[in-house]
Amino acid sequence: MPVRTLRTPSPTPTPRRQRRALGALAATAAAALAAAALLPAGQAGAAGPTLRSLAEAKGIYFGTAMTQSDLNNSTLTAVAGSQFGMLTPGNEMKWDTVESSPGNFNYGPADRLVAFAQTHTMKVRGHTLVWHNQLPSWVSNLPGSQVQGAMRNHITNEVGHYKGKLYAWDVVNEMFNEDGSFRNDAFYNAMGSGFVADALRTARAADPDVKLYLNDYNIEGQNAKSDAMYNLVKTLKSQGVPLDGVGFQAHFIVGQVPSSLKANLQRFTALGVNVAITELDDRIPLPASSANLAQQATDYANVVNTCLAVSGCVGVTQWGTGDADSWIPGTFPGYGAATMYDNNYQPKPAYTASVNALGGATNSPSPSNSPSPSPSSSPSPSPSPSPSSGVGCKVTGAVNAWNTGLTDNLTITNTGSSTVTAWTLGFTLPAGQTVTSAWNATITPSSGQVGARNLSYNGTISPGGSTSFGYQANHTGDAGLPTQFTLNGTPCTTG
Repeated sequence: MPVRTLRTPSPTPTPRRQRRALGALAATAAAALAAAALLPAGQAGAAGPTLRSLAEAKGIYFGTAMTQSDLNNSTLTAVAGSQFGMLTPGNEMKWDTVESSPGNFNYGPADRLVAFAQTHTMKVRGHTLVWHNQLPSWVSNLPGSQVQGAMRNHITNEVGHYKGKLYAWDVVNEMFNEDGSFRNDAFYNAMGSGFVADALRTARAADPDVKLYLNDYNIEGQNAKSDAMYNLVKTLKSQGVPLDGVGFQAHFIVGQVPSSLKANLQRFTALGVNVAITELDDRIPLPASSANLAQQATDYANVVNTCLAVSGCVGVTQWGTGDADSWIPGTFPGYGAATMYDNNYQPKPAYTASVNALGGATNSPSPSNSPSPSPSSSPSPSPSPSPSSGVGCKVTGAVNAWNTGLTDNLTITNTGSSTVTAWTLGFTLPAGQTVTSAWNATITPSSGQVGARNLSYNGTISPGGSTSFGYQANHTGDAGLPTQFTLNGTPCTTG
């Protein structure tokens, strides 16, 4: 299986980065839209603005990376389609997928991701045209005199296929060794360092409007590798080579975001290029401790705040949507929990910290070692739910089922002595049920252990008072009601 080399900021060599597997068919646009509609505008499942809307209000984007197999996961696509405004295909635009044999181009996998992005009004970042890894053997085995022609043909064909559909291309990816020297790959060996300028010019000729980037890892702080990238960019700009930006991958270890990140980004923007955080994750030794989850939140906020503080930083992209689809555990044994969403696509403290850095207002979910948080640990909307003291609750429901569908209307009654000022009702859907829409509440995720949260107009329930909401769901045979509920973490009676 093709692999991707990645070194950590430490001097110790690390395992090689594996390619995430490609899936089969994409989910239909209708299903994707239905799943996306479940997520609210804000914290996944909580009332408030989304990451993408907060970022766009600040003049930047917030993106994610996906593979076509991710399109089969309705929970993942619901989060990705609502929370992120930029999509980077993880593997589907790389050379070994697009042109596995000379002149035979396959755009089906990438086209499905582009279609998903278009359905969800997401921009697309092309990744990547020229890279030493995930490169078919036929390219590496070409005589040196034929490499330039093959490279130009590949770039012209692929960029031309997506002309007018993409925001940017990572034209050349990971061209430097850690000491700042060029990698001895097929392109450098055939053309010398001039292959970079040649690739950029070829891409510009194929699409005059798309943004053109160079992209690499371990260049986030000031070091020999980032110095080499800086000097290359400076040279290319002085030669009039078309180059719009530099991507900083930002694959961090928790607590190791470089202190020179801001100054480093600023020196690149001073050259007249934009900068972007293109593959952010922050891996943690497993099991993830509360302290490390809190540090991860600080790291994410640091990255977001740095981008906001640097004029010319256009956005942040997380590599993957949640911990369940992250490449980290399969590549770095003993590490994981590297994203803002846990294995169930529930927001972690890093999500809250990112929202707050973007000017939103959420309450931090409690750091947890568990990959499956209970409803009582789910993050709450702002304002904060009432404390458990003086709270009591009763839930009644009525279901109307047909064939493979149902509607469920639930009523929450405050049986306690304190007024509830914002509520989250936690419950588990019967196996096989998947929520497709909701009213008077927001519900996430779409199946399994879920949380229903109030909207802006129905958050207050006075003692003895009640409020109702409902949802429509698909089912595979069990059309029953949920049987156990918690209101802001307090168990409720039913009946």
